[in-house]
Amino acid sequence: MNAPDHRGSGVSLREATGIWFKIGLLSFGGPAGQIALMHRLVVDEKRWLDEPRFLHALNYCMLLPGPEAQQLAIYIGWLMNRTAGGLMAGALFVLPGFLAIMGLSIIYTLFGSLGPVAALFFGLKAAVLVVVVQAVIRVGSRALKNSVKKGLAAAAFIGIYA
Repeated sequence: MNAPDHRGSGVSLREATGIWFKIGLLSFGGPAGQIALMHRLVVDEKRWLDEPRFLHALNYCMLLPGPEAQQLAIYIGWLMNRTAGGLMAGALFVLPGFLAIMGLSIIYTLFGSLGPVAALFFGLKAAVLVVVVQAVIRVGSRALKNSVKKGLAAAAFIGIYA
């Protein structure tokens, strides 16, 4: 099956910049949450890629060493706007989260022993867990179409965490 060529797809670098900034701001919860957010925005809402192309790219990124969500962002950025798009997607995927985590770590270091601040951070843990579980269910339900694939995924999960 030949995947369609999305280069020159009419997505402006300016529009893509806004989406990658949004993904960078909202992508908490590790790779599962980041990939689910990318999927929702790039496939479901913007329709820049179709489902098979996204899953194909995700599969290759998961085979490569390194962070698959970062690689996927760079690849999709490159597909949409070549080198400038890949660089911009990679930078905006990381920078907002980096700044947010730095800010939160400073707040935690300075005020983490205060009751309300400790409660806030405890609540953030629960919110991140919900994002990750939702992402696993969303991507899994789209990728695991039959019982054989579901069984393999369950066996892999058990093999990793048992």
